Amino acid sequence: MLGWCRQLTWGFAILISLFLASPPPKDSDELQHVLNLMDQTAANFRSAQAAFVWDQYQKVVDEHDLQKGMVYFRRAGNEIQMAADITNPEAPKYLLFTDSKVEIYQPRIDQVTRYNTGKDRATVESFLVLGFGGSGKDMLKSFEVKYIDAEKVGGVDTAKLELVPKSVKGRNTFDHIWLWVDTSRGVSVQQQLFEPSGDYRLAKYSDIQLNQKIPDSVFKLKTTGKTKIVSPQG
Repeated sequence: MLGWCRQLTWGFAILISLFLASPPPKDSDELQHVLNLMDQTAANFRSAQAAFVWDQYQKVVDEHDLQKGMVYFRRAGNEIQMAADITNPEAPKYLLFTDSKVEIYQPRIDQVTRYNTGKDRATVESFLVLGFGGSGKDMLKSFEVKYIDAEKVGGVDTAKLELVPKSVKGRNTFDHIWLWVDTSRGVSVQQQLFEPSGDYRLAKYSDIQLNQKIPDSVFKLKTTGKTKIVSPQG
């Protein structure tokens, strides 16, 4: 009887040692590869620009609001600045994220809406510049990240990742995000950000150019002497 117990004990020990010594799951390897690629891209990142199509879906009214234009990113010290020129003829807008402020300029009414991100700067930045210039290590600070699959997006080989914000405030904004990362350049070509309400924003990027010179004027609002500044609280 004791002999059988010893054999079973040794058997379990061998199984456990084999399990612990087994290689990590393939998805874990794929995720680490993508994160390492993003680290490499971030280390050399100076700027990026791309054409975009943003599709904002509202579940309650079952409607899509499409916006098109150009988006720009550049590294300035320890932060990534972002500007978006939304060229819709009916309601052109210019969005700027610099110096911990988000500013939206509407030339038709000559008004700037300014939001000071304050202590929430890191959270706001993690959403606005997602996939452009940020490292894999930085992404892991803000999100739980899971590898989903390899997919082609617009003819580009990508890795599809799922991101869940670690902060409660982040999850109240977007409870999860799908991110498609170009597996040759380490930047995002598509994003889908899901709100708890069921609304989502799908962003598609094309003609992506990395580390090209972007004029300083791109990161300045083209306001007039009569532009009204509005700063909502909260």
